[in-house]
Amino acid sequence: MIIGGLLFVIGFLMHFFNLGKLPGDIVFRKGNTTVYFPIVTSIIISVILSLIVYFIGKSR
Repeated sequence: MIIGGLLFVIGFLMHFFNLGKLPGDIVFRKGNTTVYFPIVTSIIISVILSLIVYFIGKSR
């Protein structure tokens, strides 16, 4: 349930604060097909989550 809650919060932030459309994210559009690779967004989320886990582990 914790992972589901985190995914919900991340999705909420990406939708309402436009985090999913950063420079460096790759979008291919051809006809009715769109392929989206959120590379920069994934890196930023990874760094933030790594810092959170680091500080939680350090506090124990």
